[in-house]
Amino acid sequence: MGTVHIVGAGLAGLSAAVRLTEAGRRVILHESAPQAGGRCRSFYDATLDRVVDNGSHLALSGNRSLLGYLERVGAGGALTELRPAAFPFLDLGNGERWCLRPGGLWLFDKARRVPGSRPADYLAALRTLTARPEAAVADALPPNGALYERLWRPLAVSVMNGAPERVSARLFGAVLRETLLRGEAACRPLFAEKGLSAALVEPAVAWLERHGAELRTGVRVNGLERAGDRVAALSVDGERIALGNDDAVVLAVPAWIAGRLLPRTLPVPAAGRAIVNAHFRLPAATALPGGLPFLGLVGGTADWLFLRGDVLSVTVSDADALAALPTDTVAATLWRDVAKALGTPGAALPPYRIIKERRATPDQSPVHAANRPGARTALENLVLAGDWTKMGLPATLEGAVRSGEFAARAVLTAGITTFSRLGLFPAFTLPRRGPI
Repeated sequence: MGTVHIVGAGLAGLSAAVRLTEAGRRVILHESAPQAGGRCRSFYDATLDRVVDNGSHLALSGNRSLLGYLERVGAGGALTELRPAAFPFLDLGNGERWCLRPGGLWLFDKARRVPGSRPADYLAALRTLTARPEAAVADALPPNGALYERLWRPLAVSVMNGAPERVSARLFGAVLRETLLRGEAACRPLFAEKGLSAALVEPAVAWLERHGAELRTGVRVNGLERAGDRVAALSVDGERIALGNDDAVVLAVPAWIAGRLLPRTLPVPAAGRAIVNAHFRLPAATALPGGLPFLGLVGGTADWLFLRGDVLSVTVSDADALAALPTDTVAATLWRDVAKALGTPGAALPPYRIIKERRATPDQSPVHAANRPGARTALENLVLAGDWTKMGLPATLEGAVRSGEFAARAVLTAGITTFSRLGLFPAFTLPRRGPI
């Protein structure tokens, strides 16, 4: 068996590498950054004197691909699960608080659902499962009433990184189908208490190294040499690396980089909206309203607050306008929301770090969602991975990991479909999924 060169060691690339290594293939990962993880990483910030995440992420217990990936690399306990599922919210406009507690007969308990909503209102979520391909979330879910403003809109903005009027209803419905609509056991929040790198990246890198895979960091793949319908060589920092007849390439990079390496070849989606993350080091330990380590906000600029030790992190999705502001203005704007949520309006701005991800996700409008490329390409030994490819989910941690699984399966079954049907690759048990 030949070597599989994986370009990009973010979650999609790591996921593909784990699957391929598990199946007995030799794997080499090429990563341009000094470390693996891509956008899913932690780093030390000197201003805060703390390790913070590049961006805050909330995983759920229904994320079966993400949890399976962690189990494979021996990190099944890396994420802390909140039981039973609970999602606290605060309306910054009027100070009203509530906590969504799905499970059992929760829809018939006013204390466990959104204030002002009725049990029948939640049935609208089913419309996203049968929405037309061109439908946006706002086309499938009635854009009025308490439930829309206090749950569907903030959830869609956070999951899809876009306004409900412009993001795909089908992709949003795919998330609901695997989490909220499966009941409490599938929507328990999962937290990386020691950071994203410690939970999702470092265990995979260690596992890969123990099993013979090679990770090359600080190297840039700047070209693919083609010969007929194959990739014949990689250009890595100007050095030509020839590929053998049995070698393959997994391109696990952001969409805009894939488009540069394969010009006029891929239907690469446009860049989506920015995401802004802020990290504030609090002067003293505190607790969020509701007593949980996260809090959803409505009626302000901030979307979600996450508390880890004395660092409070803020995430704002669909944030092009906010990202265009000067950093000090962003910090002051978000701190006003934080201080109000903590019950300390007017509190002095503490040390902070602002991170603007201008190309945080691909465009997830219905048009771009329908035109996502699959794992296979026109080049027989080149496959794609990434949260922008067609894997049935929006650009999330779960989507990235699943895309890596799809890419690995494409490599292992390329040209050997007869063997695949005979079951000679038992490491692969994923069911075949049609496009969204």
